Amino acid sequence: MVAANPIFQIEQEYGQSIWMDNLSRDIIKSGELKQLIESRGIHGITSNPAIFEKAIAGNQIYDADIEARIAEEKSVEEIYESLVFDDIRRACDIFRPVYEQTEGLDGYVSIEVPPTIAKDTESTIREARRYFAAIGRDNVMIKIPGTPEGLPAVEAAIADGINVNVTLLFSVESYVETAWAYIRGLEARAAKEEKIDTISSVASFFLSRIDSNIDNRLDAKLEGATPEAASKLKALKGKIAIANAKIAYQKYKEIFSSDRWQALAAKGAKPQRLLWASTSTKNPDYSDVMYVDQLVGTDTVNTLPPATIEACADHCDPANRIESNVEDARREIEMLKDPDVNIDLDEVMNELLDEGIDKFVKPFESLISSLESKVKQLATV
Repeated sequence: MVAANPIFQIEQEYGQSIWMDNLSRDIIKSGELKQLIESRGIHGITSNPAIFEKAIAGNQIYDADIEARIAEEKSVEEIYESLVFDDIRRACDIFRPVYEQTEGLDGYVSIEVPPTIAKDTESTIREARRYFAAIGRDNVMIKIPGTPEGLPAVEAAIADGINVNVTLLFSVESYVETAWAYIRGLEARAAKEEKIDTISSVASFFLSRIDSNIDNRLDAKLEGATPEAASKLKALKGKIAIANAKIAYQKYKEIFSSDRWQALAAKGAKPQRLLWASTSTKNPDYSDVMYVDQLVGTDTVNTLPPATIEACADHCDPANRIESNVEDARREIEMLKDPDVNIDLDEVMNELLDEGIDKFVKPFESLISSLESKVKQLATV
């Protein structure tokens, strides 16, 4: 029953939107995506190069379109874009009723600019503009990595009226910089007397990868640790990602209640919501809905892979926890500096950002490679 589904409770009672981190032509054509909106309350969808590699590589559902593009003498890169853009457009159309019902709050479909340009500002701006125009849907969001080079592109894209999903955010500092990039983009647009009330943005703050990295460091330090040190190390396992997110949410409240923001809000601007990403639990010792239950909160988004959606629909325990135990969260982050722990959080975050880009570049390159093989195969048929 719909009423018994905790996802609907999260959205209706606690003001958090649940999006899905998965997209393929199979779920579009089969009607599964439309059914997930109705039965699971999915209010948006995110994609990335790794998701498209899984969706396209070895899947015959795309063969007819690939053959048609071969006949048009398109390059492999052009074929890739035509397949992906088509899926994004179809998904946008399926989510259009959600977009309209929520007055532009939800119903978005995210697509990432090529990850190979994550550290190239001008190329990112150019591709964001091109993707947004080519897809041609009000409810598409262009994903731009929150790298130092990506943030000026975020600002420029927002100023152009492009919806942006800022991805690969790990540190609170990078989130704060992202929020201000969004605000500067809106201010630039408002200065030109252009509409700002139809623009939407989310800041994708990653979770489980933080715990995986820090837990590995804690485990390494546990070997040969004194009982006192071991107690401190064990107490931090599986705690840092959620603590980091809770602190980021406090920064969100601070920024989006500032006078500078209120001036934009008076013109109809929407706050850039924090979106919890990387929410599948990697450690089997932890709850499979840990990154959902602990971060339910007003004006946020949580994007879940299909398995986590099903787990949440089955046994999530919704409550407004994003602002509970915030001082404990601050203490846990501070404890990383304890001599017995001695983990440099900045170092961890920088490492995760580099790894994150790599985790998108490799599947992107792999997908292009597998498409090249498929094009050769189908071209000879």
